[in-house]
Amino acid sequence: MAQKGVQLDRETFCCSICLDLLKDPVGLSCGHSYCMSCIQLHWDGKDQRKIYSCPQCRQTFKPRPVLVKNTMLAALVEQLKKTGLQAAPADHCYAGPEDVACDVCTGRKRKAFKSCLVCLASYCENHLQHHYDAPPLKKHKLVEPLKKLQENICSRHDEVMKMFCRTDQQIICYLCTMEDHKGHNTVPAAAERTERQRELEVSRLNIQQRIQDREKDVKLLQQEVEAVSRSADKAVEDSEKIFNELICLLQKRSSDVKQQIRSQQETEVSGVKELQEKLQQEITELKRKDAELKQLSHTEDHNQFLHNYPSVSQLREPTDSSSINIRPLSYFEEVTAAVSELRDKLQDILKEEWTNISVRVAEVDVLLPQPESKTRAELLKYSCVITLDPNTAHTKVLLSEGNRKVERVIQQQSYSSHPDRFIGCCQVLSKESITGRCYWEVEWSGTGVDVAVAYKSISRTGQWNEYVFGNNEKSWALYCEPARHSFRFNNTEQTPVSGPRPSRVGVYLDHRAGILSFYSVSETMTLLHRVQTTFTQPLYAGLCLYEGAKAELCKLK
Repeated sequence: MAQKGVQLDRETFCCSICLDLLKDPVGLSCGHSYCMSCIQLHWDGKDQRKIYSCPQCRQTFKPRPVLVKNTMLAALVEQLKKTGLQAAPADHCYAGPEDVACDVCTGRKRKAFKSCLVCLASYCENHLQHHYDAPPLKKHKLVEPLKKLQENICSRHDEVMKMFCRTDQQIICYLCTMEDHKGHNTVPAAAERTERQRELEVSRLNIQQRIQDREKDVKLLQQEVEAVSRSADKAVEDSEKIFNELICLLQKRSSDVKQQIRSQQETEVSGVKELQEKLQQEITELKRKDAELKQLSHTEDHNQFLHNYPSVSQLREPTDSSSINIRPLSYFEEVTAAVSELRDKLQDILKEEWTNISVRVAEVDVLLPQPESKTRAELLKYSCVITLDPNTAHTKVLLSEGNRKVERVIQQQSYSSHPDRFIGCCQVLSKESITGRCYWEVEWSGTGVDVAVAYKSISRTGQWNEYVFGNNEKSWALYCEPARHSFRFNNTEQTPVSGPRPSRVGVYLDHRAGILSFYSVSETMTLLHRVQTTFTQPLYAGLCLYEGAKAELCKLK
């Protein structure tokens, strides 16, 4: 309690300007006392205005008061000093180079506790007290200390900038709305901040979702690394056991197989880990960006928020891992099987089967995502020559131009009987099968064409949903009509396809990755629909023609 009493005395005899014990105390007519040097320096700075006021209660004096030392108060201060207690705050209370300093303190300034967006000044805890006590000041907006308060002042009108021009994307003052920005779409800065805050939260949710997706992808890829490694280890173990039984005769080939397996394992694991690293880096970057957005979202100064928002809100393009679709595969087991077969056939068979073993090793491939082609030039790298098979053409389908053009006609064609011919619908399949990556384009005209891919085992007759493209589990079809486009598979409801309705359709197929994409081909490439599935048989390009329609498999350069 005694210590508390000393503290009250000490505060009573402190100068509110320097926050130290009074030196040569002088009293003003309003009742407040200051160090003589402090109040003189304070008024000297305002001398050009010829208006002098009390720093605490703001009472004005005119003319400038004559200051006289208060001897009684000076004696009391001297008595307090003899107790050995000083009012000077600890060093950590003073403002350093990186701190915001109090604008009222003279001499050595203390750290600002708050900044006032109305006064456009920063105050230490002592000098801020008036904003809590004086009713007019209680309405002022106080925020965490800001270094660049003057940036909130309009350089032209010397007014606080509280408006935002959406037309020019610029923070302005109210007078600017009636001059340079007259007629523009202007709103209060607080309203614009609210809207941008909502956008920021959406961005953060997007980032957090992407982080979760990338973490899931990383975990999935790690499981794949372990699966590849386990399969490779088992293949090596089995191969060594088999080749050891052949002793010296097969020893060289055993070593070669081991080396190839390890080499392929390293290649596949390296590819997976490279993508893992990219995704991990993206996660780190997204977390950093999320932290920046979180920090920005907590900024209380609307102007600072809007000033920093454009640069902070920009996001880099994500690493494309949307097509990661790891499925249980047989990695090196086929190598073991081939080696077992080789063991039974001994040296003569070894010469014939060695190529087979090498191929099996090379076929091990982790299904890492392939970047989505964005230009026609990228897709043309996978262009392939496709012709139509006359043995599959319906009798009202006329082929020409080396079996690349097709037209639906009224008169039946004199095709020979063949089990592959479509009976119930004007359809035709390609002669060539597609098992790898392939891109082709179809130019069509008339009432409509179905651009499809199908297994050769699709029915040629029977119920309509057994053989019509897109109406069974053996075919995928894009229905192209002048008024609309849609996609269908396995007799499900047609999926509307948005975007341009082109007369030329591009088809990209990655059979092993299970990717089927349809594009609108014009001056630009537009993805119309994309399928991610598992193809279990070789695929064939297919066309179904509506009455009066024509189509052509285009020659690609």
